[in-house]
Amino acid sequence: MTKVLHISASINGAASVSRELGDKLARKLADHHSADVVERDLSTNDVPLIDALRFEANNTAPEERSTAQAELAVIADELIDELKGADVIVFSVPIYNFSVPASVKAWADLVARAGTTFKYTENGPEGLLTGKKAYIAASSGGVPVGSEVDFMTKWLEHFLGFLGIPTEKVIAADGIMGENADEKIAEAHEKVEKLAA
Repeated sequence: MTKVLHISASINGAASVSRELGDKLARKLADHHSADVVERDLSTNDVPLIDALRFEANNTAPEERSTAQAELAVIADELIDELKGADVIVFSVPIYNFSVPASVKAWADLVARAGTTFKYTENGPEGLLTGKKAYIAASSGGVPVGSEVDFMTKWLEHFLGFLGIPTEKVIAADGIMGENADEKIAEAHEKVEKLAA
């Protein structure tokens, strides 16, 4: 392993439970394998929503892009290069309104590029970002992670699998707006310690 990509998405900054869990996990995995950590904070709103022009630019071969298309495709190219260059991806993602933050969906729409991160075959789509693995550090105020109303982790695991990246583990601190919040957060941190040992 040479590189760990840590993707975070919480709008709560330093107070974010998912970010703290994911940061700890990314650092421990990197230290254990003498790897570098690359940080991508989606909460800074530097990931644009995809529209028709950006979609067309992203799916045009680099050598065939117009100047305007090349400019529109810069961010997607950068995000895809980060994924390609990582051996392990750690996601720090909270559950917002039962699903992923909008910034995570925007990120996914940019990195899902036919012929680059996946391809269509006679048997359906096939992920091209193989040889990697992912971890999800999740948090939620009330939604139980893994429950039938948790559409965040299910969706994120499915999307990563679509790109060819299996999810090794989901570590969650859920129900943290209720009673025993400190205990639940501490339990999640303990799981990170054991996982990265």
